[in-house]
Amino acid sequence: MSQGAAVAREAAKPQDRGWAWMVLLAAVLLQGLTLGFPSCIGVFFTDLQHEFQASNSETSWFPSIMVAVLHGGGPLCSILVKRFGCRFAVMLGGLLSGVGMVSSSFCKSISQLYLTAGLITGLGSCFSFQAGVTVLGYYFVKWRTLANAMASAGVSLGFTLWPLLSQHLLDEMGWRNTFLIFGGILLNCCVCGAIMRPVQMASGSLPESPKPGEEPGKKAEEGRLFNGASSPHPELQQRTRRTACFQMLQKNLAFDIFCQNKGYQIYTIGVTWMMMGFALPHVYLVPYAIQNGVEERRAALLISIIGFINIFIRPLTGLLSGHRVFTGRRIYLFSLAALLCGLSNFICVISAEFNVLIFYCVILSIAMSGIGALTFQVLMDVVEMDRFSSALGLFTILESVTLLIGPPLTGLLVDITGDFHYVFYNSSFFLISAALFMALSFCALEKKTKLKEASKVPLENADRYQYSETPTEPQPESQSPPAVMYITSI
Repeated sequence: MSQGAAVAREAAKPQDRGWAWMVLLAAVLLQGLTLGFPSCIGVFFTDLQHEFQASNSETSWFPSIMVAVLHGGGPLCSILVKRFGCRFAVMLGGLLSGVGMVSSSFCKSISQLYLTAGLITGLGSCFSFQAGVTVLGYYFVKWRTLANAMASAGVSLGFTLWPLLSQHLLDEMGWRNTFLIFGGILLNCCVCGAIMRPVQMASGSLPESPKPGEEPGKKAEEGRLFNGASSPHPELQQRTRRTACFQMLQKNLAFDIFCQNKGYQIYTIGVTWMMMGFALPHVYLVPYAIQNGVEERRAALLISIIGFINIFIRPLTGLLSGHRVFTGRRIYLFSLAALLCGLSNFICVISAEFNVLIFYCVILSIAMSGIGALTFQVLMDVVEMDRFSSALGLFTILESVTLLIGPPLTGLLVDITGDFHYVFYNSSFFLISAALFMALSFCALEKKTKLKEASKVPLENADRYQYSETPTEPQPESQSPPAVMYITSI
C-alpha cells in the first residue's frame, strides 16, 4: 500500500526527471522548426523580388509579418494554453504552419504571401513555439535555466540547417516547390506536441480559488447576469459584459503586472525597442553580401555560421547564467549581449568581403547566444511562474509591433538611398540604446529597492525580489513553485 502511494507520488512529480527530458527534446525541435525558420527567408529575398517585381520594402514585409505574428500571437496562445493545454496549442500550431507554407507555394502576388506565409504560418509558429516554451516551466524547476538554454539551442540548429536546406532546394526546384516541402517539414510540430503530455498532481487538477477581495459566489452571479436570469436591465448586463471583457484582457495580457512590476515594465520596454533593430541583419545580410559580389551559396552559408556557433554557445551561456553568482543579475548579462550585438554591426560597415563577413557572423552569433538563452529566463526572473504565460503574451505582442515595422522601414530607407549600410547603422542604434536603457534602469531600481529594504526588517533571500516593487511573501523551502502543479487538458 505504502509502496503504491510512493509510486503515485513519484508519477505526480515528473519535474526535472524522466519524461521531462523527452519534453525538452521536443522543445528543442520545436524552436528549430518555428523560431529558426524565418532565418532562411533571406535566401529567397532576391528570387521573390524578381518573381513579383517588388521593392526591398515590399519584399521585407513578408518576413516581417511572419516574425511579428510569431511573437505577437502570444495572448491568443495564452488563452489556448489555459483552456486546452500546451499539447493542443503546439499541435494546432504545427497544422497551421504546414497549411500556410503549402498555400504559399501557389501564391500569384507578394500580397498573397503576406497572408499565407506571413499571417498563417507565423500564427502557427507562434502557437507551437510559445506553448513549447511555457511547458518547460511546468516540467523543470531545479534545472529550468539549463532547460531554457538547451531548448534555445534548437533555434541555433534551425539557423544552421534552414538556410543550407533552402539554398539547396531553391537551386534544385525553385522557390514554389521549396515552400511546398517546407509545409510538410513544419507538420512535424504536431509530433513534438504529441510528446508534451500534461503534468498533473495525483489528486488531479486544483480548483480555482477566488481572488483576493472576490466573493465566492460572484462568478456564479455574473454568469446568471450574462444569461439575463437575475437582472432584466440591459444596461446592467452590458456593463457586466464590459467588466468581464476587461478582466479577461487584464488576465491574459498581464496589464496589472506591467503597471505594478517595475522590473517587468523596464524589461518589456527595453526588449520592444531592441527588436526594432535585432532582426535587421537576419533579413538583409544575405542580400547585402550578394550585392557586394559574394556568391549566393556562400552568402547563405553566413546565416548557417551564425546558427552553428549558437549551438555550442547557448548551452554554455545557460550554464553560466544559472550559477548562483548571477542570481538576480541575469538582466546585466542580457544587456551586455545586446550591447555586443549592436557594436558588431559596425564590422559590416567597414567591409563586405566574405572573410570579414565571417568574422562578423562569429561575433554576432556569440552576442545572439546570450540574448537567445536569457530572454525568457530573465522574464521568468521578473514575474512569477503562475503568471508567466500571461506576461509572455503582453511581452511578445509589444515586441511584435517593432519586429513588424523595423525591416520594412529600413528597406524603404535602402530603396531611397541605395545604400545597405543603413541596415547596420539602424540595427546598432536600437540595440545599443536598448542595452544601456535596461542596464541603467535595473541598476537604479536595484538601488531603490535596497534603500527601501534598509528602512525595514530585511527579508530572507531578498535578492529574489529585487526586480519588483510589489511585496510578496517568500515560500517555505519545502514547497515547490505553484507553476509546476499542472497543465490543463490532455
